[in-house]
Amino acid sequence: MTQYRGYIGTYSKGDSKGVYTFTLDTKTNKISNQQLAAELKDPTYVTITNENKLYAVMKEDKKGGIAAFEMNPKSGSLQPMNQQITADGGPCHVTVSKDQTKALSANYHSGTILSYAIEEDGSIGDVLSKVTHEGSGPNKERQEKAHAHFSGFTPDEHYAVAVDLGTDEVILYKNNNGELDKHFTLKVTPGAGPRHIAFHPHKAYAYIMTELSNEIIVCAYNATVGELHEIQTISTLPEGFVEESFGSAIHVSQDGKFVYAANRGHNSIASFAVNDLSGELTLVEIVSTEGNWPRDFHIDPSGGYLLASNQESSNLTLYSRNKDTGKLSLLESEIPMPYPVCVVFVSDSIQ
Repeated sequence: MTQYRGYIGTYSKGDSKGVYTFTLDTKTNKISNQQLAAELKDPTYVTITNENKLYAVMKEDKKGGIAAFEMNPKSGSLQPMNQQITADGGPCHVTVSKDQTKALSANYHSGTILSYAIEEDGSIGDVLSKVTHEGSGPNKERQEKAHAHFSGFTPDEHYAVAVDLGTDEVILYKNNNGELDKHFTLKVTPGAGPRHIAFHPHKAYAYIMTELSNEIIVCAYNATVGELHEIQTISTLPEGFVEESFGSAIHVSQDGKFVYAANRGHNSIASFAVNDLSGELTLVEIVSTEGNWPRDFHIDPSGGYLLASNQESSNLTLYSRNKDTGKLSLLESEIPMPYPVCVVFVSDSIQ
């Protein structure tokens, strides 16, 4: 029997109080032991490291920042370490470098990207660099100004990458030991509203999820010069669907053979097969998330399961995943979780 520990970031409203933990049992195909791991205001996005640290975005009045925790993967408990608060508002995304010495946050309302030092004990250190995006897009309601929605690193971590929904841009910054220097800007179709980006684990491809147009933009990534170039755009919605929907999360399977993307409104996850030679995508299927407003999802460490979070219906949905076809089969959907957003798994099994 193999069990995996996972964590859920949430919106702190209704019954939700912070970061939650759960276990996935691969023998029974069940999610169980959901419990509060740490009280925190709006920890909507969390990330974990292989040294048993968890970092969560947070709000404090009109300010916000990053909170660091010591993680017990056996029990799921989180021991607070420290917080770093800035005047940039509550971040919507956090990423930690592979060597666990730097963290990046994206701040939607202020349109800023911040880099932080991570101390030797894993606590969050001072802000090392801050960049402010400028511009707007044609959608007057959602693109009236810059809205940074993602911050991460390229696979070689030579560059920090920021995705801005408000300016229709994906920006690469040279990562000079935490100092961010603007290097390259990819302008996508005006009004597309790019939200997140996921890099292929083995090939020089990247996949941008757009929120406003519900599309995936496939890019070639040239690591030598640090540039992204579009090679395909493909919808994540069924042909003929004209109702309101907004793209959310995007993830690539561990073997790089499939890309998955979530649609809020259509309330579904679209699966795509990756052409190994070109990086282009072909639709496999679109399945219901059995809930309302799928904000995120994640594939478990075994690659055999996918867990989706339905924010507005406060439930998680578990699927088995066919590693050969990429298709998802529903296992259970009435898994209670208050206002879930981000889903992460600990890579090592509990037993």
